[in-house]
Amino acid sequence: MRLPDESVPPAPDVARAVFGDALPQAERYVARLASDGVTRGLIGPREVSRLWERHVLNSAAVAEAVPDGARVVDVGSGAGLPGIPLGLARPDISLSLVEPMARRVEFLEEAVAELGAPWRVVRGRAEDRSVGAAVGQVDVVTARAVAALPRLVAWCRGLLRPGAQLVALVGARAVAELPALVPELEAAGMREIRARAVGAALGEAATTVVVMTRAER
Repeated sequence: MRLPDESVPPAPDVARAVFGDALPQAERYVARLASDGVTRGLIGPREVSRLWERHVLNSAAVAEAVPDGARVVDVGSGAGLPGIPLGLARPDISLSLVEPMARRVEFLEEAVAELGAPWRVVRGRAEDRSVGAAVGQVDVVTARAVAALPRLVAWCRGLLRPGAQLVALVGARAVAELPALVPELEAAGMREIRARAVGAALGEAATTVVVMTRAER
């Protein structure tokens, strides 16, 4: 079920700079989030008016932390955040969306098909061997509000080859707790652990990510 067009928030001016020629696709994705995303329980009704700033542009800001041409897997992708906005903003990357819940996988598959994107949707959990076999070696793992950082690292360890990066969108509390977590994260095989501000030009859509690298064996 789709909502009337007037129920879909219009793209802010900055979205053109972020998505370029992919802006029409980003607009279709926002329309799907505002309709199917709400009716399927993936997005709260109160989030519709701020889909661009709080969710889509906020996710696209992750692009600043992703190397050129990277192979990226978005774990716990849910409604496709941050993976889909990242993929639209960065057509140079290859992208896999990993999600364990069937109804969310169905939403992702429909969204990817509607956008005509070359991305893969994989049903499973990050720690499943079948997921690792499906996505292969990746350069970057992204996640948004999936789990506390030590647990996220444990889940994603099998996807992180030496030198691969984990880029996690986190809230202010997680950033404040990061210094105390560094020893535990290093013991789990991570290094170069730091918080990084991204999307400064996006106004209220700016956010912070925690970036860390899997240590060499």
